[in-house]
Amino acid sequence: MLVDDQVLLRTGFRMVLAAQPDMEVVAEAGDGVEALEVLRATEVDVVLMDVRMPKLDGVEATRRICEREGAPKVIILTTFDLDEYAFSALKAGAGGFMLKDVPPGELLAAIRAVHSGDAVVAPSTTRRLLDRFAPMLPGGGGAGGSGGRARPELERLTDREREVMLLVAQGLSNGEIAARLVLSEATVKTHVGRILTKLELRDRVQVVVMAYETGLVRAGGPAGPAR
Repeated sequence: MLVDDQVLLRTGFRMVLAAQPDMEVVAEAGDGVEALEVLRATEVDVVLMDVRMPKLDGVEATRRICEREGAPKVIILTTFDLDEYAFSALKAGAGGFMLKDVPPGELLAAIRAVHSGDAVVAPSTTRRLLDRFAPMLPGGGGAGGSGGRARPELERLTDREREVMLLVAQGLSNGEIAARLVLSEATVKTHVGRILTKLELRDRVQVVVMAYETGLVRAGGPAGPAR
């Protein structure tokens, strides 16, 4: 489903997607209100969601969509000057975000990835976004940050799981984490799955958000050992 108030942009995205044998655009909407109405009657796997729209913006629309049982995955489409909205949307439940000028190949790969249950936020984009906004989060900035005085649920993690969580929060992929910790990718994937279960999080995007909100990680790197 394409949700954007600019018809020309929706047309461009639809043309790209329609050329793929494994994708079909089944619905479109020009604002968040219309998107919610359409979703009541249309089965959708993935929603490409604009942020700034009339009537109901993409952040609130994403929040309402993700509150539903069996909700589709949401990919936020944004621009550099709207990163703060994208971060809010990630907190609201979006599975990731991409820039509107993303090359077609990357957009298609992101849609396939989120449909299969993986994260769609590229490590470099994760680092850029969170390095910019982490100082605005609790414990996120300066020497006076919380240094990882985190929520009690973080105590459920083993030392290795906390180590993996720190690397996920810094934007590393499973392959990069495996190389850093000298583990197999399968083992890293298992650790990530246990982290999600123990912290009751939906995906690795929420892992990143929690790590920054709790001060476990600050802009520029880890906040130091959490006690």
